[in-house]
Amino acid sequence: MTIRHLKIFTTVADEGSMSLAAKRLHISQPSVSQAISDLEKYYGIRLFERLSQKIYLTKEGELMLSFSRHILDSFEQMEEAVNYAAEKTSLRIGCSVSVGTCFINDILDEAEQKMPDCEISVIVSNSSDIEQAVLSNEIDLGLVEGIMKSKDLLIMPVCEDELVVVCGKNHELAKEKNVPLEMLKGQNYISREIGSAERNQIEKIFEDYGLQLNKTFCSTNTEAIKNAVIRGRGIAIFSKRVVERECAEGQIVILPLEGITVTRNINMVIHKNKYMSASIKMIKEILEGGAYNRQQVLKAAR
Repeated sequence: MTIRHLKIFTTVADEGSMSLAAKRLHISQPSVSQAISDLEKYYGIRLFERLSQKIYLTKEGELMLSFSRHILDSFEQMEEAVNYAAEKTSLRIGCSVSVGTCFINDILDEAEQKMPDCEISVIVSNSSDIEQAVLSNEIDLGLVEGIMKSKDLLIMPVCEDELVVVCGKNHELAKEKNVPLEMLKGQNYISREIGSAERNQIEKIFEDYGLQLNKTFCSTNTEAIKNAVIRGRGIAIFSKRVVERECAEGQIVILPLEGITVTRNINMVIHKNKYMSASIKMIKEILEGGAYNRQQVLKAAR
């Protein structure tokens, strides 16, 4: 049993026809038939049922197909790794809005210097979308905050991030030196989409406390939420790093919640079965050794 056998078997399963598989692989139909016969004899099973000049996967064939796809994918990743020095590589990165706003461009600047031949693409979305993109191999790695749900992810903490509740400079709470949770009751609340709220620890505290807010404004766009806060439309929850400039300019005020400080990890995540290519390892090294390590980020956030 060889990689060639698995490629032929998988192509037959995909095409649903020996002749179409032969055409796609540029080999003769007897060669395809012989490869399938070899596999069936080797394992002592039937991979296809042949009915009315059509073929259908058996249960054993479906089982083999799931493994065959994984083996072929691993084989392709091995070839990519072995040929890395001679081939131009690519890397697909997904990051949450906070990461995309705060420091993805600094990471890219360093990555482009250290990997000039690597084509890097980036998507920015909420954490749940990035998690699913990693799981479905639409991206190679994710840079996200909060709690990841899937057990199929390898999670590597990069740094800590602080969540804060903010309001506009003219909001009634803006001049308060101490804000107990009950003071937020009934306030207009400007929120992110559901995929972000699921990982928002402050919202979870609100729920546990039974705090009722008026969700009057919902947006997937960070700048839209900032502008709504600045114009006094309500309070909102942000990564502290995301609103640093607006706070420094006096447009946005961080509310000093009584007895509550909420931090979360920003993580690099990959699929647990993902091959750690040289480009992924380089991003990991950049994150560990650059201006993104835990101590420097915390210092910058204060």
